[in-house]
Order: sequence, then structure tokens, then C-alpha cells
Amino acid sequence: MKKSTIWILGIVMGLSFLSLLYLQISYIEEMVKMRNEQFDEAVKRGLLAASKDVESAEVERWLREDISEMEKRAWEQSAQSTTVQTRKYTILPDGSVVMNTESRTVTSEPTPMPRPMISRKHGTKTIPQTSRSIADAVRNRYIYQRALIDEVVWQMIYHAKDKPIEERVNFKNLDQYLKSGLIDNGIDLEYHFKVIDRDGREAYRCADYRSKGDETYYSQPLFLNDPPARMSIVQIHFPGKKDYIFDSVSFMIPSIIFTFVLLITFIFTIYSVFRQKKLTEMKNDFINNMTHEFKTPISTISLAAQMLKDPAVGKSPAMFQHISGVINDETKRLRFQVEKVLQMSMFDRQKATLKMKEIDANELITGVINTFALKVERYNGKISSELNATNPFILADEMHITNVIFNLMDNAVKYKRPDVDLELMVRTWNEQGRLMISIQDNGIGIKKENLKKIFDKFYRVHTGNLHDVKGFGLGLAYVRKIISDHKGTIRAESELNVGTKFIIALPLLKTN
Repeated sequence: MKKSTIWILGIVMGLSFLSLLYLQISYIEEMVKMRNEQFDEAVKRGLLAASKDVESAEVERWLREDISEMEKRAWEQSAQSTTVQTRKYTILPDGSVVMNTESRTVTSEPTPMPRPMISRKHGTKTIPQTSRSIADAVRNRYIYQRALIDEVVWQMIYHAKDKPIEERVNFKNLDQYLKSGLIDNGIDLEYHFKVIDRDGREAYRCADYRSKGDETYYSQPLFLNDPPARMSIVQIHFPGKKDYIFDSVSFMIPSIIFTFVLLITFIFTIYSVFRQKKLTEMKNDFINNMTHEFKTPISTISLAAQMLKDPAVGKSPAMFQHISGVINDETKRLRFQVEKVLQMSMFDRQKATLKMKEIDANELITGVINTFALKVERYNGKISSELNATNPFILADEMHITNVIFNLMDNAVKYKRPDVDLELMVRTWNEQGRLMISIQDNGIGIKKENLKKIFDKFYRVHTGNLHDVKGFGLGLAYVRKIISDHKGTIRAESELNVGTKFIIALPLLKTN
């Protein structure tokens, strides 16, 4: 599959997952908003019902108390006639009340009850006359009671608002009214309330009042007919409102989690595809380089073998010696390349067998420099050293540490600038209980974006396909692995077209 196709597929699938996730989150937000609105509306209906219950309780109390008292006073007056005073109140635009009193006489003469038998002995009234007397008595009684109720209503309107809220409301009953109103509207949650009087003073709060959640409260006037400036209100809040709203939409949370997991899985899959594709490209590059590296020594050995068949070569000892040397050199070169390939198995096993022993690092580096000097001089270069470590003794595998130093020097030769003579500097010194080794060249350098990748297996910077700089991308990965197995560290400093420096830190065998 082409890289562009993978990119298009990845973008389409990614956008699809993100769109699905966005739609789910938007749906949850709308559900939360709707549930909040439903909750608010239900609470308002419940509070209004409680307010009506409070008003009904006050009316009932006025009727029960005031009418009984007024009736008692009225019946103590003459039974022949009763004067009923009716007060009429007029509310002016400025809010003041004007009272007018009207008096009327209501006859309350006892009406003779009908007799079981009608005769001259018991009187001269007839049945129709008796019925009219009863109807007059009921009518008079109705007029009287209505006048009393009118009187109570006007007194409520005129006097009730002036009474303290504590005298108008039974707070325990108010709690029951609130609970009943909320349950009737589908709200069965713990709540706390307080009552604010007409002066803005807190007149009452429930016994178990807690302030948690009081930043979102609901208000309701207790007496809707009171003047706005003299209204008492009840404030109620619900500590568990957020949990209640969340529980109503919690069934959507698993779907969001599953979608998010699928999105992460998809991203990881795309990442794995690109990584596998990159690894495949590196392996193909490795095979191409390996083929070229093996082809050269094999061709040279094959040509030398054919020359040995020539009888003229056998007659010339110098020619024979030269051809034998070429075969020997190319065989060593081929063996060295095979060893590099075999190093891959060490990375696959993630372990290497080290033969640790005490080593004088200055002495080991001096030996490598002497061996490598001829190769440097072949390129008109020079190699110098400053082995200033006063304590050069480390516990290490001599063969692998030698290969590490050789690989770093060999890279300096491979990546030299063609127009500049190679200059190679090797240093050692001690620093905080460690042996420090640096190998610095004046080669082509490495770009900053490539510098952090040079220790990755199979990774090769840019020039890997040029035939004059061949390799498998294993050298620096091998170096880092060996240094790590020796409990050391390695880092690189480089600047393009200036050079590269590798700095190795290894623990000392003994610290002074």
C-alpha cells in the first residue's frame, strides 16, 4: 500500500472517529441542558404548590379564629335584630387603603318550627307560612355568614401583610408542603431551605441546613398577593443536584469511553503501519548495502583465484605474494562484514555475553590509534590523542570496547569532507568517578533533526545509498548497546559541515 493511500485512509478514519466523538459529547451536553431545564421547571412547580398550601393554611386559620370570635360577639346581642357592619376597602394607586363602613339590620327572630299536626289548638299558621319562615331564616343566616366572611377577607388583605412571617407561617408545615410539592413533580432529592422575611432578614432555616450547593438556589414568594416590596420568600437548594443530573446521562459515558478507546487503537494502528513501513525500507536499504559490501570482496577474491591459475604467476614469487595478500585482505574484510551482520542476533536477544576484566583504557586506545593510523594517513589525514586520564582502569570486555573505539574512528573516515583533510582527536580524562572518552572529527557533521536518531538500529543518515559510504546502520546501535551493557553512557555533539564529537562515560574500576 502506498504511503499516500495510508495517509488518506488515516485522515478519513481519524476525522470519522473525531466526528463521532464530537457528536456524542454534543448529545450529552444537550441532554444535560434539557435535564437541567426539566429539573428547574419541576422545582418551580413544586415551590408554587407549596406557596399555595401556605396561603390556604393562613386563610383557614383566619376563618377558623376570626369568624368564631365574631359569631360569639354577634349572638350575644339582641335576638330580635342584629346590626351587621360591612367594611369596604378601596386600594388607591399609591398603595394606600381607604375603608368605608356600611351598616344594615338583619332580623334574626326565631322562626316557629312546623307542628306535627295542624289544628286550631296549636295555632292558626298554615304549612306554606311555616315553609316561608324557614326559608327566611336560612336566607338571613346566609347573609349574615357571608358578611362575616367578607369582613375576614378584608381584614386579611389589610392586616395580614403587617404581621411578622413567624406568625403567618408554621415552618414545620412549610417543610411538609415543600416535600409534598416536590415529590408530586418528580423531585425526590435531599433539599435545604431558609425563609427570608420582608426586611431581607433570615427568619428561619431548616434544622439540617448545609450550604453545599447553595450557589444554585431557587426562590419563591410565600404570599403572592402581598405587595412586592413586602414579600417574604423561601430559598431552597439541592446538594445532590449535580449527581442527579449526571446519573440521568451516565448511560452515555461507556459509549464515549469505547469510542475514545477505538480512536486510540486506530492511532496506534496507523503509527504501527508507518513504523513497519519505515522498518521495511530500512531493511531493504540494509540488504542493498550488504549485497554491495559482499559483492566487492567476493569479486576480488574470485579474480585473484583466477590469476593464481595463470602459470606466469607461479613463476613470479613477488606476484604470487601480492595476490595472496590481496586474497587475505579481502577475506578479512568479508569476515568483518559477516560479523557486523551477526551482531543483529545480539540485538534480537537484547543481551550480549561479556568477558569482563580489568583494562587500562589509555593503553587500549593507544593500540587502536596505532592500528588505525595507517588508514587515516591514506586519506592525507592525521590522528592525535590527549590521554590525560589519571585513573584509566575500567572493568570491561576488551574485544567489544576495542570494536566501539574502532567503529567511531571508522565513521570519522567514512564521513570525512572530500575537500578537507581529516583531523581526528581522541581524548581521555576523569570526571566524578568516571572515565571520559571523546572522539572528535572535522567531517561532514550531522543535522540536528538526525542527531537523536543515529543510535537507532538500521538508521542511516541520507548518504546511505551512495556507494562511497556503505554500511548496515548497525555500527552506532552496536556502540550504544555495548556502552549500555558496561553501565556507561554515550552522546553525540555535531554541527553540519563542522564535525562530530562522541563522548563516552564509563564507571571506573576503583575511585580514589
